[in-house]
Amino acid sequence: MERYVAFLRGVGPMNCKMPELKRCFEAAGFGEVRTLLSSGNVAFSARPDIVPVLEKTAEAAMEKHLGKVFQTIVRPSSFLQLLVERAPFSEFDLPANAKPVVTFLRKPCEETITLPIVQAQASILKLERTEVFSAYVPNEKGPVFMALLEKTFGKAMTTRTLETVRKCSAA
Repeated sequence: MERYVAFLRGVGPMNCKMPELKRCFEAAGFGEVRTLLSSGNVAFSARPDIVPVLEKTAEAAMEKHLGKVFQTIVRPSSFLQLLVERAPFSEFDLPANAKPVVTFLRKPCEETITLPIVQAQASILKLERTEVFSAYVPNEKGPVFMALLEKTFGKAMTTRTLETVRKCSAA
């Protein structure tokens, strides 16, 4: 069995209860299921498989057991652990109050994008195949960085703080 993390787009405490989500993943045949942080992060064990198959399995289980589907992006825990260990933001001079975030793309970005892209204290810093590294400074305008990410990469993605990725990688 291999350990994976599913990042679900748009999940929050008001639109999906974590015990129901956990049961849904168990019904899909995944083992050692654990939800994290009430925001659509699910760690689970499964036989090694290609990521799109695991994503489709999870989404089909949500449709069947929850009556709704949240876009699911899966990464092996080992991949996430290596990502965190290599400190992907260390090469950037971020403000002390900046929040580093990792965006997971469903598929590799096919377009050529010139980086960094900076807007309203939000910066898209680096793209590595299916991961985007950004940072933002929280302000009264709210999550401007999300609009910037969607404009640049579309909606087939989900974003987590680096700290959340760290917690999920260890689950």
